[in-house]
Amino acid sequence: MTAPLEFSTLCNFRDLGGWRTDDGRTVARGRLYRSDSLAKLAGDDLARFAALGVRTVIDLRYPWEIADRGRAPESLGVTWHNLSIEHRTYVQADIDPDVDPWRYLADRYAEVAEDGVVELRRAVEVIAHDAHPLVFHCASGKDRTGLLAALVLALLGVDTDQIAADFARTEHATGRLVAEWRDRHGATPRWPAYGRAPEALIRLVLAELTAAHGSVHGYVTGRLGVGEETIAALRARLLTDDEKPHDGDATLWQAR
Repeated sequence: MTAPLEFSTLCNFRDLGGWRTDDGRTVARGRLYRSDSLAKLAGDDLARFAALGVRTVIDLRYPWEIADRGRAPESLGVTWHNLSIEHRTYVQADIDPDVDPWRYLADRYAEVAEDGVVELRRAVEVIAHDAHPLVFHCASGKDRTGLLAALVLALLGVDTDQIAADFARTEHATGRLVAEWRDRHGATPRWPAYGRAPEALIRLVLAELTAAHGSVHGYVTGRLGVGEETIAALRARLLTDDEKPHDGDATLWQAR
């Protein structure tokens, strides 16, 4: 049994386990987590996080974000990888309210999928071959984290409906993400959909990757250059026959 996902400093942390796969297995719990920035961990949350047994952290943020806001506390003793998958900076809070937000963000995700091939490949390889519980995160745990989560779940054989359901669970954290932005900047984001993560967005991204590459698997093996042996290792590490899948409402911890 994994430790409860109870944090007061994180608002978008969750276990990626529990989803059903196309071969009847289940993504194992307690092995792979996604999160908003671990730089926020403090106080009693440090012990709560340590209880999960995480030994590896993949930080998807820009180096300048890390310099500005910090990284996972060194007291955790984790192996830390900075794999900045996004290469073209934009400010979500300033998105024009008149544009189609999901089309706009889908285009930004497509840029990440095109530009961040080296970092995305390395992230998949680390996840596949690391023997310990692992967490990957960006700033809010929504976009860069959401894209990597979608790719990994697809490689494991999780269908689009469940991938979209996992992606959309970030919507439970939207209010806190907006409040954190307001606290940092002293104003409300110009874009009214800041912090949103609807199913429609990731469905659009996955559909366009599939149209361009035949499947997510085709994108990962072709454009990213990930070998079949790595995908086999990923599946061996993260799939199990010993757990029941959840009912689509897997644990998402929202800050208390």
